[in-house]
Amino acid sequence: MNPPPKRGRVPLERALSKLGIASRTQARQWILDGRVQIGGKVCTDPLRMIVPESAEIGIDGAKPKLAEPLTIALHKTKGLVTTRSDEKGRATVYALLEGIDTHLIPVGRLDAATTGLLLLTNNTQFSAWLTDPRQQIPRVYIAQVRGEFTTEKAHLLEHGVENKCEELGAAAVEILKTSGRESTLKITLTEGKNREIRRMLLQVGHEVTKLKRISFGGIHLGELAPGKYRVLSNEELQGAFPSFSSSFARQPFPGI
Repeated sequence: MNPPPKRGRVPLERALSKLGIASRTQARQWILDGRVQIGGKVCTDPLRMIVPESAEIGIDGAKPKLAEPLTIALHKTKGLVTTRSDEKGRATVYALLEGIDTHLIPVGRLDAATTGLLLLTNNTQFSAWLTDPRQQIPRVYIAQVRGEFTTEKAHLLEHGVENKCEELGAAAVEILKTSGRESTLKITLTEGKNREIRRMLLQVGHEVTKLKRISFGGIHLGELAPGKYRVLSNEELQGAFPSFSSSFARQPFPGI
C-alpha cells in the first residue's frame, strides 16, 4: 500500500478548520477581522497558502490550543445525512455526537437511507489515506434487495458493470439468503463511489430496500447500538490499519 500523503501548503482558512481551531466559516471571519497572525504578523487573506505543521499561527496574539486527536465509530441511523449542515434542513449525523466539541469530519459518506458504521476523525491526513482508492481498504455491507439474486449476477458485479458511463464493481459478493421475493447479500467494496451499491444492484435488476455497513477496514460495527458512538484508541486504530504509519497516527494533525 502507498504511504500517507506528504504535508503541503493549504489556504489559511482551511488550515484553521482542519487543525480543529475553528470551523471554516468561523476561520474566514476571524481572518477578515484581523484576529489571525502568521509569524507574528496579522494576515487578512483567507486564501494565503501555508504549511500548517510549520506555520506559527496566532489567534488574538496567542498560540491556539490544538484539539487532541480523536477518531470515533458511529452507528448511523436511517434518515440522517453525513454533512455538518443540510440545505434541505434534514437532520445530520452530528446530532448524534453529544458530548463531543472537537470538529470531526466523516471518513467518506453514507446516504440518508443507509445505516451502520461511520468513522469520524479530526486527523485529516488519516481520513485522506482511508478514502484514497489506491489503499483498497475493504468496506463490508449487508444489503437486502427485491427479487431472487443469483450467483451469475454476483459474478457479474465482481467483474464490474457500467452505470452512467462509470465502472462500478464489488470486490466480493456473497449471497446470504435468497428467495423469489427478496435476497440478502454481503458485499465488499474497496473504494467509495457515490451510491455505488444501490446503483450496481439496480443495474442488474435489483432494488435495494435496506443497506447497512458493518465494517470499515479492521473496525467493525459489532454490538454498537444504533445512534451511539465509541472512541477508538490509538492502539485499536494502528491494529486495524497497520499500513498507516504509526509515526503519523500518533500526531494530532499530521497533515492536511
